[in-house]
Amino acid sequence: MILDPTQPGALAQAADAVAAGELLGLPTETVYGLAADAENAGAVRRIFALKGRPASHPLIVHVAGSEAAGHFARQVPDLAQRLMAAFWPGPLTLILARREGVADEAAGGHTSIGLRCPAHPVAKSLLAACAARGVHGLAAPSANRFGRVSPTTAAHVAEEFADVLVLDGGACAVGIESAIVDCTRGQPVLLRPGAISRAELEKAAGCRVRHPDELAAPGPQAPGTLAAHYAPRATVRLMDGKMLKTALELLGSEAAHIAVWSRAALKSASRKLILRRMPDNPAQAAHELFATLRAFDQAQVKLIWVETPPPEIEWEGVRDRLERAAASAAGARE
Repeated sequence: MILDPTQPGALAQAADAVAAGELLGLPTETVYGLAADAENAGAVRRIFALKGRPASHPLIVHVAGSEAAGHFARQVPDLAQRLMAAFWPGPLTLILARREGVADEAAGGHTSIGLRCPAHPVAKSLLAACAARGVHGLAAPSANRFGRVSPTTAAHVAEEFADVLVLDGGACAVGIESAIVDCTRGQPVLLRPGAISRAELEKAAGCRVRHPDELAAPGPQAPGTLAAHYAPRATVRLMDGKMLKTALELLGSEAAHIAVWSRAALKSASRKLILRRMPDNPAQAAHELFATLRAFDQAQVKLIWVETPPPEIEWEGVRDRLERAAASAAGARE
């Protein structure tokens, strides 16, 4: 059932469901999450089971703010506090040392935990209502089957999980998952890019943000960092604009069961091919990315050709998601 949070009693109904151990489709500014009380072990295990997600792959816990973060984190270093002050509420997850015995299942048994304070007004209101019921945070990975395309509308969640209650917060403004920064190693390490650029993170942190490969010591496992992820049913392939143009010319009117998402203006002689323009603005491209992949799947295409995003840092989040989607397709072929 999809709930309208503007209707009287809807948020209370959702908060009561979470407090009772039920799962909930939660709107955030990034993507929709499949939420449960982060400290209810049985509810968290149901998230893993419903998604088909390995129990050792940790979940992000959504909290109302930095004070609530202290319930889950053993310590919040100065670095993390600076990033919280700059970007919370917002699309940033921080990996922190976990308080022993707290949210074990949500953390996948790891000694660290990923925390985020969402900016979406419905998520903020729900977290406040849950806190009033003794729920300190919500474990909420993306509300889709493990490894598949993330949902950016309530309808997407209902398509994935018909029996889950969903709060309808409209289409997600950002459209890709949060950036993840590891704060457990004394210096910030960007584990997953997002809408917040590396340059913005470095300005707030007051130091250079590292790449995981730069540090010898292994880092904590984090959500959404598998090489293959975010994949539609169709096979995704990344190509530059010239390759796309050549491929379409070679196929001519025989092109079928193919969808193309590109910034380059392309033409095809085939009426069976879907052409969709990728925005030139990286933020708008991120906003449309997952919805576009889902629309192509609904059109039952077998191949999705995407123009490789530009190398500029502003495109890092979009490029990351598309590379992982294409890696999923490559893995399926091997």
